[in-house]
Amino acid sequence: MQRVTVLGATGSIGLSTLDVLARHPERYAVFALTAHSRLAELEQLCIKHRPQFAVVASEEAARHLRGGLQAAGLATQVLVGEAGLCAVAEHDDVDTVMAAIVGAAGLLPTLAAVRAGKKVLLANKEALVMSGALFMQAVQAHGAQLLPIDSEHNAIFQCLPGNFAEGLSQTGVRRILLTASGGPFRNFTAEQLQAVTPAQACAHPNWSMGRKISVDSASLMNKGLELIEACWLFNARPEQVEVVVHPQSVIHSLVDYVDGSVLAQMGNPDMRTPIAHALAWPQRIDSGVAPLDLLQVARLDFTEPDMQRFPCLRLAREAAEAGGTAPALVNAANEVAVEAFLSERLSFPGIAALIETVLQCVAVQPANSLECVLEADRRAREAAQQALKARA
Repeated sequence: MQRVTVLGATGSIGLSTLDVLARHPERYAVFALTAHSRLAELEQLCIKHRPQFAVVASEEAARHLRGGLQAAGLATQVLVGEAGLCAVAEHDDVDTVMAAIVGAAGLLPTLAAVRAGKKVLLANKEALVMSGALFMQAVQAHGAQLLPIDSEHNAIFQCLPGNFAEGLSQTGVRRILLTASGGPFRNFTAEQLQAVTPAQACAHPNWSMGRKISVDSASLMNKGLELIEACWLFNARPEQVEVVVHPQSVIHSLVDYVDGSVLAQMGNPDMRTPIAHALAWPQRIDSGVAPLDLLQVARLDFTEPDMQRFPCLRLAREAAEAGGTAPALVNAANEVAVEAFLSERLSFPGIAALIETVLQCVAVQPANSLECVLEADRRAREAAQQALKARA
């Protein structure tokens, strides 16, 4: 019986995780659930899954949740804030941690799980993007097991040889092909992109995702962050990772070997597949996902991404090549920009423009410590907010 903490339980990844866990009650027990603002949803999840702990953002939210859980006859303990998140991530009774908090807020609790030597299912790509070398060093130093949940990285993990940590060039791998759906705007002109709305950006053609990651997918920043993540996860250089637009989202990524072989992992676009794979690895369990019907798919298309219309991908690749705190700066600026776009204070093309402004204002530093990374994150957010005020 594996006891599982789900960080970010009310998001799309968290809910998909709980769906898979509920299918295998003989194998998994929910230990802790966390949420930032969706208190009603968290309360219902606690009533259904009966965790030992729940974590919310504030004392006021905690009082509200405690009242609801006590009325339902539950003994679930309610913790608060970042300290509470770290506590349920590193708790001695936890075996597996699903790291599904969106954005930089997931860094410290995910790192806490790593430092406690847990099995960490990484859906929070920003944690690795921000602190790459430090994060991977902690994985090695504390004996944590790190398994990727992003459908692309999980696909790559399944297609790579077991000794990929030695470096791709040492294991017969020529390159990684990271697939991208292209998002809802892949065929839009530059003029059309000027007028897109948050509602359009959040309407992904293939995947059911949260608002922030949906916007990142539409701008291709999500693919840029995944490129950075892939470099750290698989000990790859940026030039060894290529992005290819694949609108059907059936091939989740590919690995190209020097002998001419190309291995691809395929499946319906449903996050329960990589979640179930990582939960049970190296075994396989039912995820609830329907089998892939190739006759219904009928065709698979591939095109090169347009970095002129979607410059966020270029900015992320440049950050991967620059190293240091550059990825943390890009990630922080993007989070501010996406929030401004969703609140209709910034145009869709303005997301990339704001990130570029921040990169011109804040110098890249060596990422020698977690403090350096967090300081870079703070400075980038501050510069982004100042740039937004200047634009207004």
